[in-house]
Amino acid sequence: MTAEPVVVPHVVHVDLTGRTALVTGGGSGIGRACALRLAAAGATVVVLDRDTAAAEAVAAEAGGRAVGIDLADPAAVDRLDVDADIVVNNAGLQHVSPVQDFPVERFEYIQRVMVEAPFLLVRRALPRMYANGWGRIVNISSVHGLRASPFKAAYVSAKHALEGLSKVVALEGAAHGVTANCINPAYVRTALVESQIADQAATHGIGEDEVVEKIMLARAAIKRLIEPEEVAELLAYLCSPPAAFLTGASIALDGGWTAN
Repeated sequence: MTAEPVVVPHVVHVDLTGRTALVTGGGSGIGRACALRLAAAGATVVVLDRDTAAAEAVAAEAGGRAVGIDLADPAAVDRLDVDADIVVNNAGLQHVSPVQDFPVERFEYIQRVMVEAPFLLVRRALPRMYANGWGRIVNISSVHGLRASPFKAAYVSAKHALEGLSKVVALEGAAHGVTANCINPAYVRTALVESQIADQAATHGIGEDEVVEKIMLARAAIKRLIEPEEVAELLAYLCSPPAAFLTGASIALDGGWTAN
């Protein structure tokens, strides 16, 4: 097994009572942590996930509402009630393949989920935010929004596009009290990553701790996985009054990966 999870306390004091937050991919991992953190701050949370049961479980924990949806379906996204003060674009997926073998349909699907859906959601949310003079767009990007890795053409392309969208929204929204920022984590301790660790350990015939340190975190200075709650605490800060001047930023939560 990998090192024990780090306990992450709530240190950001922010009152989001009366705010509504929409979190995509909120049924597990980073999305779940973000939904619960926003709910703890008083926000009413709408949890979106392709796994309806997972979304409902998190919504029950958060005292919010669940929506089962495939974000790759633009028509389904357009039917959503996006009456939100905070939009957290977190949903994503990965496919690993050399460019020459990369399935075109998989590339297109990833772009729909990770680029087109965030655009559609933000587009729908901005009028309310502008009218209220307050809004927070937080895009859960990745170090791969700042750096590339081989065999991840769709994911890297999508995260770079999300970075560009975030900056444009930051420029347009500034006059209306709306900020837009990216959080750029390296490897986060999620069920998906844990399964990848186990698979790589079996493939390479090494221990799981070695997979984390020597393969996944080879570029990072801090040799541990990020906890989902660490991402969520940064999200909480971005929704706080002291962060009102912080917009158009890409915040590397990567243990020093991008310092190389």
